[in-house]
Amino acid sequence: MTTIQGPAVFLAQFIDEKPPFNSLEGICKWAADLGFKGIQMPTLDTRFIDLQKAAQSKTYADELTGIVDSFGLKITELSTHLQGQLVAVHPTYNDFFDAFAPKEVQGNPKARQEWAVQQLKYAAKASHNLGLNAHATFSGSLLWQYFHPWPQRPPGLIEDGFAELAKRWLPILNEFDDSGVDLCYEIHPGEDLFDGETYEMFLKAVNNHSRACILYDPSHFVLQQLDYIQYIDFYHERIRAFHVKDAEFNPTGKQGTFGGYQSWLNRAGRYRSPGDGQVDFKTIFSKLAQYNYKGWAVMEWECCLKNQEDGAREGAEFIKKHIIKVTDKAFDDFAAIEVNQNFNKKNLGI
Repeated sequence: MTTIQGPAVFLAQFIDEKPPFNSLEGICKWAADLGFKGIQMPTLDTRFIDLQKAAQSKTYADELTGIVDSFGLKITELSTHLQGQLVAVHPTYNDFFDAFAPKEVQGNPKARQEWAVQQLKYAAKASHNLGLNAHATFSGSLLWQYFHPWPQRPPGLIEDGFAELAKRWLPILNEFDDSGVDLCYEIHPGEDLFDGETYEMFLKAVNNHSRACILYDPSHFVLQQLDYIQYIDFYHERIRAFHVKDAEFNPTGKQGTFGGYQSWLNRAGRYRSPGDGQVDFKTIFSKLAQYNYKGWAVMEWECCLKNQEDGAREGAEFIKKHIIKVTDKAFDDFAAIEVNQNFNKKNLGI
């Protein structure tokens, strides 16, 4: 067993134009002062990381690591959630997702996808140069709009969609393999990988690629009413990253898992700050310790009620209290008997 590393914080929801959230040094000091030990870094803002430069220059990567280390922090993973989304976009969502890409490729889906794939490849090399062993991303989606089986889906549509998704991701997975880094897909509504069944379909399509791993975030499973505890039993060998994000599901006579097109505040299922929702984190941390999870516990703040800075401050303490320092001895060692085969044979009657 291994003691989970943490607490850490995903920076994406905190980056801003105002100090201390507008520079790497500022946000590192803020995180360290709150008691965080690690930061998960998004990769589209050059104020914090120049992804291409980190991929091409070990010197720059070392300088970046040095800055973060100087605040008593570690980079836990890089994140390409937005770039990963653009690896696979159904035409329905072209306009919605264009803002994730540079202006020079907006309005050009082919160029936008090529840019996204290159970003992921840079992320593999940058992660290697930074000494990281896991990376966080989204799978993108060609099929999300077909998740409800009405109207009836044409035969083979889902299989063809996963075959195409695998075709787009296999070269990226191979790049991560060459770099010695696990690619961790956040299993998330809106992505083609949104639960266990879809993850397995993708895994089969990429020939069980060893680097096709999971970023486990139980909040997305609460909203789907999926057993997020048993999920760990099924997929613990592939879970290499972990978001600590809470959620609650309170169905009414008017709405359930689909949410009735309501705002986040008024949905039956909504995200909350750690400790304010319904997720059983005590069991989750126990399961991950039991299964020898070696990664970080990373707080992701997404809450429709609580201020993000309050959420971060409370989240650091919440994670710290839930990390289990694993035991190096059995509780009944005091009653142990020395190994003696003759004694054993005697008691077995052989």
